[in-house]
Amino acid sequence: MKTRLDFQKMKETNEKITMVTAYDYPTAKLAQQAGIDMLLVGDSLGMVVLGYESTIPVTVEDMIHHGKAVTRGGKDTFVVVDMPFMSYHVSVEETVPQARRIFQETGAQALKLEGADQVILNNIKALSVGGIPVVGHLGLTPQSVHIIGGYKVQGKSEQTAKQLLEDARKVEAYGAMAVVLECVPKQLAARIAKELTIPVIGIGAGAEVDGQVLVFHDISRFGVERLPKFAVSYADLNETVTNVFTTYRENVINGVFPNEDQSFTMDEAALPKIGD
Repeated sequence: MKTRLDFQKMKETNEKITMVTAYDYPTAKLAQQAGIDMLLVGDSLGMVVLGYESTIPVTVEDMIHHGKAVTRGGKDTFVVVDMPFMSYHVSVEETVPQARRIFQETGAQALKLEGADQVILNNIKALSVGGIPVVGHLGLTPQSVHIIGGYKVQGKSEQTAKQLLEDARKVEAYGAMAVVLECVPKQLAARIAKELTIPVIGIGAGAEVDGQVLVFHDISRFGVERLPKFAVSYADLNETVTNVFTTYRENVINGVFPNEDQSFTMDEAALPKIGD
């Protein structure tokens, strides 16, 4: 399993870091087999797995449940688990017990926190000092979507770009091991990646960062109808899985399944007689 130091070395040697979301055992297992560097148990599971409209309803219990499955499937891969909405936007005294539960019960290697206000910075520092590695998340922060006014590119003006750069500096200074930049202009993302000494992983942040993360359901087109601008799909599991279900249904209806090879037999003499 790669460690924080390995990811730091990858940044220094310009070796790209690969990260994908995983929410269950089989996805984590297959991602590990493919050599993915990091698995993210994102609170995006609220939308792509649980069917919510946003990440807001996701709970600590949800993250622990799915995090456990992912660490079992990707036991030799670095796993990052999101802290969900309002589990860390509070005091250090209230945040640490929540973080400890998620970290200990899932067996993850790091937790991810969105934002860079002073409350969150204090929590990044407290967790890092306490032995829990933290990945920051800046730019489009889905848990704050109602505050920032929707799913929009962040940092496009001079003022907001300066603020985003300063936030990234603070997240690093307070002890984060890496930072995710979401929906940020590529020029700004490249500037941040160049200035920070910790790895910068992009999602909709261009190619000149230290790594990339995408949602599994986007890259496989599984259960999603349209992709965000920054995503790419390498398969269409919507079509594949629908065809599987359709073929199975037709085979059952038409008596094709099960056939003799898929059935068990017994000695006819041992079959109870009618009325026995």
